[in-house]
Amino acid sequence: MTLLVSFMITSNAIAERLVAQLSKEEVAITANFDGSEIFIYGAIKHENSNKTTDPLEVVITVSGPAEKLHVRKKSKHAMIWLNTETIEIDSAPSFYAVASTGALKEVINNTENLKYKISIREVIRSIGNPATIQNPTDFTEGLIRIRSENKLYQDLDNSISLTDETLFATTINLPSNLVEGEYTIRFLLARGGKVIDQLSTTIPVNKVGLERWIFDLSRQQPLIYGLLSLFIAIFAGWLASAVFRNIRI
Repeated sequence: MTLLVSFMITSNAIAERLVAQLSKEEVAITANFDGSEIFIYGAIKHENSNKTTDPLEVVITVSGPAEKLHVRKKSKHAMIWLNTETIEIDSAPSFYAVASTGALKEVINNTENLKYKISIREVIRSIGNPATIQNPTDFTEGLIRIRSENKLYQDLDNSISLTDETLFATTINLPSNLVEGEYTIRFLLARGGKVIDQLSTTIPVNKVGLERWIFDLSRQQPLIYGLLSLFIAIFAGWLASAVFRNIRI
Protein backbone atom coordinates (compact mmCIF):
# COMPACT_ATOMS: atom_id res chain seq x y z
CA MET A 1 0.00 0.00 0.00
CA THR A 2 1.29 3.45 -0.82
CA LEU A 3 0.79 6.59 1.16
CA LEU A 4 -0.42 9.52 -0.89
CA VAL A 5 0.91 12.92 0.02
CA SER A 6 -0.47 16.02 -1.66
CA PHE A 7 -0.28 19.33 0.22
CA MET A 8 -0.81 22.37 -1.93
CA ILE A 9 0.21 25.97 -1.30
CA THR A 10 -2.75 28.16 -2.20
CA SER A 11 -1.09 30.80 -4.32
CA ASN A 12 -1.75 31.55 -7.96
CA ALA A 13 1.83 32.76 -8.33
CA ILE A 14 3.24 29.23 -8.06
CA ALA A 15 3.63 27.64 -11.49
CA GLU A 16 4.69 24.18 -10.28
CA ARG A 17 3.45 22.06 -7.41
CA LEU A 18 4.60 18.82 -5.83
CA VAL A 19 2.71 15.56 -5.43
CA ALA A 20 4.55 12.64 -3.79
CA GLN A 21 4.11 9.08 -2.57
CA LEU A 22 5.91 6.72 -0.18
CA SER A 23 6.29 2.99 -0.68
CA LYS A 24 5.49 2.30 3.01
CA GLU A 25 3.06 3.51 5.63
CA GLU A 26 5.38 2.55 8.50
CA VAL A 27 8.73 0.95 9.31
CA ALA A 28 8.49 -2.01 11.69
CA ILE A 29 11.47 -2.87 13.92
CA THR A 30 11.36 -6.62 14.55
CA ALA A 31 13.71 -8.95 16.43
CA ASN A 32 15.77 -9.55 13.26
CA PHE A 33 15.54 -6.00 11.90
CA ASP A 34 18.69 -5.19 9.91
CA GLY A 35 17.60 -2.00 8.22
CA SER A 36 15.01 -0.98 5.69
CA GLU A 37 14.46 1.37 2.80
CA ILE A 38 11.81 3.82 1.67
CA PHE A 39 11.12 4.27 -2.02
CA ILE A 40 9.91 7.82 -2.61
CA TYR A 41 8.44 9.01 -5.86
CA GLY A 42 6.14 11.67 -7.19
CA ALA A 43 5.42 14.26 -9.82
CA ILE A 44 5.59 17.99 -10.47
CA LYS A 45 2.33 19.51 -11.65
CA HIS A 46 2.84 22.34 -14.14
CA GLU A 47 -0.12 24.69 -13.76
CA ASN A 48 1.11 27.89 -15.42
CA SER A 49 3.69 28.65 -18.06
CA ASN A 50 7.05 29.72 -16.71
CA LYS A 51 9.40 31.61 -18.99
CA THR A 52 12.52 31.19 -16.87
CA THR A 53 15.26 28.95 -18.21
CA ASP A 54 16.43 27.78 -14.77
CA PRO A 55 15.83 24.03 -14.39
CA LEU A 56 13.64 22.58 -11.67
CA GLU A 57 15.34 20.71 -8.82
CA VAL A 58 13.97 18.45 -6.08
CA VAL A 59 15.27 18.01 -2.54
CA ILE A 60 13.98 15.38 -0.09
CA THR A 61 14.91 15.20 3.58
CA VAL A 62 14.15 12.43 6.08
CA SER A 63 14.54 13.41 9.73
CA GLY A 64 14.30 11.21 12.82
CA PRO A 65 13.23 12.34 16.30
CA ALA A 66 15.37 15.21 17.63
CA GLU A 67 17.34 14.71 20.82
CA LYS A 68 19.51 16.65 23.22
CA LEU A 69 23.00 15.26 23.79
CA HIS A 70 26.48 16.03 25.05
CA VAL A 71 29.52 15.83 22.80
CA ARG A 72 32.87 15.32 24.53
CA LYS A 73 36.40 15.88 23.31
CA LYS A 74 39.19 13.59 24.46
CA SER A 75 42.77 14.69 25.05
CA LYS A 76 45.83 12.64 25.95
CA HIS A 77 47.39 13.34 29.35
CA ALA A 78 50.26 11.24 30.68
CA MET A 79 49.53 8.39 28.24
CA ILE A 80 45.83 8.38 29.23
CA TRP A 81 42.93 9.65 27.12
CA LEU A 82 40.53 11.80 29.15
CA ASN A 83 37.37 13.80 28.46
CA THR A 84 38.58 17.40 28.64
CA GLU A 85 35.86 19.49 26.97
CA THR A 86 32.11 19.06 26.61
CA ILE A 87 29.39 20.98 24.81
CA GLU A 88 25.65 20.46 24.83
CA ILE A 89 23.81 20.01 21.56
CA ASP A 90 20.34 21.44 22.13
CA SER A 91 18.74 19.57 19.25
CA ALA A 92 20.06 17.06 16.72
CA PRO A 93 18.05 14.58 14.66
CA SER A 94 18.72 10.96 15.54
CA PHE A 95 18.67 10.25 11.80
CA TYR A 96 18.93 12.67 8.89
CA ALA A 97 19.22 12.11 5.16
CA VAL A 98 19.13 14.81 2.52
CA ALA A 99 18.78 13.77 -1.11
CA SER A 100 18.82 16.07 -4.13
CA THR A 101 18.74 15.97 -7.92
CA GLY A 102 22.16 17.64 -8.06
CA ALA A 103 24.80 18.83 -5.61
CA LEU A 104 22.86 20.40 -2.73
CA LYS A 105 25.01 23.56 -2.66
CA GLU A 106 24.13 24.14 -6.32
CA VAL A 107 20.44 23.22 -6.01
CA ILE A 108 19.73 25.43 -2.94
CA ASN A 109 21.47 28.73 -2.22
CA ASN A 110 22.83 29.57 1.22
CA THR A 111 19.96 31.90 2.12
CA GLU A 112 17.34 29.27 1.39
CA ASN A 113 19.40 26.62 3.18
CA LEU A 114 19.43 28.77 6.32
CA LYS A 115 15.74 29.62 6.00
CA TYR A 116 14.47 26.08 5.50
CA LYS A 117 17.26 24.30 7.47
CA ILE A 118 18.00 21.75 4.78
CA SER A 119 21.63 20.63 5.11
CA ILE A 120 22.83 18.44 7.96
CA ARG A 121 24.75 21.28 9.61
CA GLU A 122 21.69 23.53 9.63
CA VAL A 123 19.43 21.03 11.44
CA ILE A 124 21.85 20.68 14.37
CA ARG A 125 21.25 23.42 16.95
CA SER A 126 23.87 24.24 19.57
CA ILE A 127 23.62 27.48 21.55
CA GLY A 128 25.02 28.75 24.83
CA ASN A 129 28.35 26.90 24.70
CA PRO A 130 30.86 27.63 27.49
CA ALA A 131 33.21 30.53 26.78
CA THR A 132 36.16 28.22 27.45
CA ILE A 133 35.39 26.23 24.29
CA GLN A 134 37.55 27.72 21.56
CA ASN A 135 36.21 25.84 18.54
CA PRO A 136 32.63 24.68 19.20
CA THR A 137 32.12 23.85 15.52
CA ASP A 138 34.67 21.05 15.91
CA PHE A 139 32.23 19.23 18.20
CA THR A 140 29.41 19.54 15.65
CA GLU A 141 31.70 18.29 12.90
CA GLY A 142 32.71 15.39 15.11
CA LEU A 143 29.09 14.46 15.72
CA ILE A 144 28.35 14.60 11.99
CA ARG A 145 31.40 12.47 11.19
CA ILE A 146 30.55 9.76 13.73
CA ARG A 147 26.90 9.55 12.74
CA SER A 148 27.80 9.59 9.05
CA GLU A 149 30.08 6.60 9.62
CA ASN A 150 27.11 4.80 11.24
CA LYS A 151 24.83 5.71 8.29
CA LEU A 152 22.68 7.88 10.59
CA TYR A 153 23.55 11.05 8.66
CA GLN A 154 23.53 10.84 4.88
CA ASP A 155 24.39 13.42 2.22
CA LEU A 156 22.85 12.04 -0.97
CA ASP A 157 23.77 14.44 -3.77
CA ASN A 158 22.61 13.46 -7.27
CA SER A 159 20.47 10.63 -5.86
CA ILE A 160 17.05 11.82 -7.07
CA SER A 161 16.16 11.06 -10.66
CA LEU A 162 14.04 13.70 -12.39
CA THR A 163 12.51 12.93 -15.78
CA ASP A 164 11.33 15.77 -18.05
CA GLU A 165 11.02 18.01 -14.98
CA THR A 166 7.92 16.02 -14.10
CA LEU A 167 8.59 12.62 -12.52
CA PHE A 168 11.05 12.11 -9.68
CA ALA A 169 12.12 9.13 -7.56
CA THR A 170 14.72 8.10 -5.00
CA THR A 171 15.41 5.48 -2.33
CA ILE A 172 16.43 6.28 1.24
CA ASN A 173 18.21 3.47 3.09
CA LEU A 174 17.51 3.24 6.81
CA PRO A 175 20.15 1.57 9.04
CA SER A 176 19.40 -1.01 11.72
CA ASN A 177 20.20 1.34 14.63
CA LEU A 178 17.13 3.55 14.22
CA VAL A 179 15.45 5.37 17.10
CA GLU A 180 11.72 4.83 17.47
CA GLY A 181 9.36 7.68 16.69
CA GLU A 182 7.84 9.79 13.95
CA TYR A 183 10.14 10.46 11.01
CA THR A 184 9.43 13.63 9.02
CA ILE A 185 9.84 13.58 5.26
CA ARG A 186 10.06 16.94 3.50
CA PHE A 187 9.83 17.58 -0.22
CA LEU A 188 11.18 20.84 -1.61
CA LEU A 189 10.91 22.06 -5.20
CA ALA A 190 13.52 24.61 -6.23
CA ARG A 191 14.31 26.77 -9.20
CA GLY A 192 17.31 29.06 -9.48
CA GLY A 193 18.43 28.10 -5.99
CA LYS A 194 15.14 29.18 -4.37
CA VAL A 195 12.40 27.00 -2.90
CA ILE A 196 9.14 27.51 -4.82
CA ASP A 197 7.01 24.78 -3.27
CA GLN A 198 7.22 22.33 -0.38
CA LEU A 199 5.22 19.66 1.40
CA SER A 200 5.85 17.22 4.22
CA THR A 201 4.52 14.06 5.83
CA THR A 202 5.53 11.65 8.57
CA ILE A 203 6.16 7.92 8.75
CA PRO A 204 6.19 6.01 12.08
CA VAL A 205 9.14 3.79 13.02
CA ASN A 206 8.10 1.41 15.81
CA LYS A 207 9.07 -1.86 17.47
CA VAL A 208 6.59 -4.66 16.82
CA GLY A 209 6.06 -8.25 17.96
CA LEU A 210 8.42 -9.65 20.60
CA GLU A 211 10.60 -6.53 20.52
CA ARG A 212 7.62 -4.33 21.41
CA TRP A 213 6.45 -6.70 24.17
CA ILE A 214 9.88 -6.81 25.83
CA PHE A 215 10.31 -3.04 25.54
CA ASP A 216 6.87 -2.32 27.02
CA LEU A 217 7.42 -4.86 29.81
CA SER A 218 10.73 -3.24 30.81
CA ARG A 219 9.03 0.17 31.04
CA GLN A 220 5.65 -0.75 32.52
CA GLN A 221 6.52 -3.75 34.71
CA PRO A 222 10.23 -3.41 35.61
CA LEU A 223 10.00 -5.88 38.53
CA ILE A 224 8.49 -8.61 36.36
CA TYR A 225 10.98 -7.80 33.60
CA GLY A 226 13.89 -8.14 36.06
CA LEU A 227 12.61 -11.46 37.46
CA LEU A 228 12.03 -12.81 33.96
CA SER A 229 15.55 -11.80 32.92
CA LEU A 230 16.96 -13.50 36.02
CA PHE A 231 14.97 -16.67 35.30
CA ILE A 232 16.17 -16.77 31.69
CA ALA A 233 19.79 -16.30 32.80
CA ILE A 234 19.51 -19.12 35.37
CA PHE A 235 17.80 -21.41 32.87
CA ALA A 236 20.43 -20.68 30.21
CA GLY A 237 23.22 -21.46 32.70
CA TRP A 238 21.56 -24.72 33.75
CA LEU A 239 21.01 -25.74 30.12
CA ALA A 240 24.64 -25.03 29.20
CA SER A 241 25.82 -27.04 32.21
CA ALA A 242 23.59 -29.96 31.27
CA VAL A 243 24.88 -29.95 27.69
CA PHE A 244 28.53 -30.01 28.83
CA ARG A 245 27.84 -32.91 31.25
CA ASN A 246 26.30 -34.95 28.41
CA ILE A 247 29.28 -34.18 26.16
CA ARG A 248 31.70 -35.53 28.80
CA ILE A 249 29.63 -38.71 29.16
